[in-house]
Amino acid sequence: MNEYAKQVLELRRKQAPWETEFLQSVEELFESIGDVIESDPRIKQYRILERLTIPERIVTFQVPWVDRNGEIQVNTGWRVQFNGALGPYKGGLRCHPSVTLSTLKFLGFEQTFKNALTTLPMGGGKGGSDFDPKGKTELEVMNFCNSFMRELYRHIGAQVDVPAGDLGVGAREIGFFFGAYRRLANNYSGVLTGKGVGWGGSLVRAEATGFGAIYFVQHMLEELKDTIAGKRIIISGFGNVAWGTALKASRLGARVIAISGPDGYILDEAGINEEKAAYMLELRASGRDIVSPYADKFPGSKFVAGRRVWEVPADIAMPCAIQNELNGDDAELLAKNNVRMVAEVSNMGCTPEAIAAFRKHGIIFAPGKAVNAGGVATSCLEMSQNAGHCNWGAEEVDARLHSIMTGIHATCVKYGRKESGEIDYVAGANIAGFIRVANAMIAQGL
Repeated sequence: MNEYAKQVLELRRKQAPWETEFLQSVEELFESIGDVIESDPRIKQYRILERLTIPERIVTFQVPWVDRNGEIQVNTGWRVQFNGALGPYKGGLRCHPSVTLSTLKFLGFEQTFKNALTTLPMGGGKGGSDFDPKGKTELEVMNFCNSFMRELYRHIGAQVDVPAGDLGVGAREIGFFFGAYRRLANNYSGVLTGKGVGWGGSLVRAEATGFGAIYFVQHMLEELKDTIAGKRIIISGFGNVAWGTALKASRLGARVIAISGPDGYILDEAGINEEKAAYMLELRASGRDIVSPYADKFPGSKFVAGRRVWEVPADIAMPCAIQNELNGDDAELLAKNNVRMVAEVSNMGCTPEAIAAFRKHGIIFAPGKAVNAGGVATSCLEMSQNAGHCNWGAEEVDARLHSIMTGIHATCVKYGRKESGEIDYVAGANIAGFIRVANAMIAQGL
């Protein structure tokens, strides 16, 4: 790691050693950009690394709401507006008991470079709350969303900050957030993405992260003179991201043979088709957070309780759930089973130990900031439709998404190809995103 980068990383460690996820994401970026720092003295002169690792703004606020028994509950809300050099802050709202400021800082930091890779005009941000929508009534969720937006609405806008959904925030929650924003701000604009198609949303948005991930994998295989047809794929998770991934993979001739949940995993050697992918959404919508009913619904599939999907032999593994979900031991198991490629669809879904194991065993690995950028790219397409007061058909949105993912892959190859001809997708994504953000920051001064 470059000496300047080491100094800034050590400074951030001393300031907040408990922010482990955030520090992990900073270290991963800094390990990739040493040559860029050495070649451009302006980066140190303008203190780009210090500025990049402090959010431009963090809003922290209380969220009081009334539960079904008339009792007052209180959660914490955050919006981390990390870097706006390339456009309005853009990134999701996450509602889950595990949400902390460290989580949101890491997600906002990653989002900054992910958005840069799309080449679309978006800065990086993230927000959310430690509120858990699971087990809540619709009225309780609405009460929370209304209270959350009563503070957040002052800090967002179509040209300021455009939140979207994330873990725990789906179409229902986005609807409640938007309704509250519209009443509070007296403004009907594209201030949130992931809206319903009938009132400002974009076709293909729900599927976009998974679709984009498969397009990226397609290009990774093409680089090896191979195709996705017939490939066996294993996936963690069974929500929107996993659903979109399974759906597009099936349509392109691959076989998604395993999905997982907190209770275990499903093995379905026949592969997940359109009907089975639709049932994944039913399982998620049930709020039970279990995948075991899949095996009862589709004969021939098998539920394996309490085990992790990474033990299933396959060609390609795609973590789609949450950060650091695939560790070093899992990576060794994938290598033992001759998995050829890992495409990280969740944000920072693989631990540093896992990535080191991939490199040791020659498993091709691509990071989430490149692989999962299709979701935010399609959110930006939704913003474009809102700004133009128009709607694009599903084929047009999908074609634009495919084009964006093609461009991201080409950029990763450009900056990540080694002298040996191999491609370091982690370095390629980090270098390309960093250069774009740093150049914009330098051009705009202090």
